[in-house]
Amino acid sequence: MPRFARGFDVEQAHDWLARRDRRLAAWMRRLGPLPTPEGWRKPFDPVDALARAILFQQLSGKAASTIVGRVEAAIGSTRLHADTLGRIDDVALRACGVSGNKTLALRDLALREAAGEIPSLRRMAVMEHEAIIQALVPVRGIGRWTVEMMLMFRLGRPDILPLDDLGIRKGAQRVDKAELMPTPKALALRGEKWGPYRTYASLYLWRIADFTEGPAIKTNRSQD
Repeated sequence: MPRFARGFDVEQAHDWLARRDRRLAAWMRRLGPLPTPEGWRKPFDPVDALARAILFQQLSGKAASTIVGRVEAAIGSTRLHADTLGRIDDVALRACGVSGNKTLALRDLALREAAGEIPSLRRMAVMEHEAIIQALVPVRGIGRWTVEMMLMFRLGRPDILPLDDLGIRKGAQRVDKAELMPTPKALALRGEKWGPYRTYASLYLWRIADFTEGPAIKTNRSQD
């Protein structure tokens, strides 16, 4: 059974993409090499990461970070898990700013963790990325995109292309100088050229979509 490392050689990925796609390569030269994502080197707990992803949904990074801080203070821990979330009731979670739907999602996650349904980091190391997605999307509030962000920014899987992400589609549109954003199906076909480093291509597509001549503004992410 293969074992998947957290992260990949970004220099190798850069060189591969530069050879494979002339249009993307022009943007890569303009933007320069992208750094290795910090999340690949940080300690990682899948349940905690999923809980944070739930709390960050549909909020600005600043607002979500504030709510996460309140929850951490209320449970007396920076680790969001079934045992620590069990220290706080639903009313207290709502008082922290957690919506009703997100409260239900956190409870479902905790129940599934307790039932052994959430793969551990050790288990994920021998799972194909599609198997990880299928294991986690049954959790209330967790969709394919959320798991893809975990695969990219925490697990460092090299060949992830989030087809439904508007930033990715906008970036691809700018690369190809197209009138319209590609559909997810068209993007999947376009992305075949970037394999097996579609993750690194995606990192560039986000940068391309947001590119301006002014200074970049950092946004807090649940996976940071």
